[in-house]
Amino acid sequence: MAFFGLRKWPVPVAGPLGPFLIAGAMTTYLVVKAQNSMVKSEQYAKDPKNPYAAEIAASKAHH
Repeated sequence: MAFFGLRKWPVPVAGPLGPFLIAGAMTTYLVVKAQNSMVKSEQYAKDPKNPYAAEIAASKAHH
């Protein structure tokens, strides 16, 4: 019996989507890593709009 015109077929779903899931996770990780390194760079460390400015100043005071 068809449900909304769809039939039940034994088709693998997770296997073909595996490379896309891995690529998405890698892209997310690399974007987050790049964003964190840019936020903590010297150019933006003293910017008052930087939400991590106080944290960066405190970590540099300890070193």
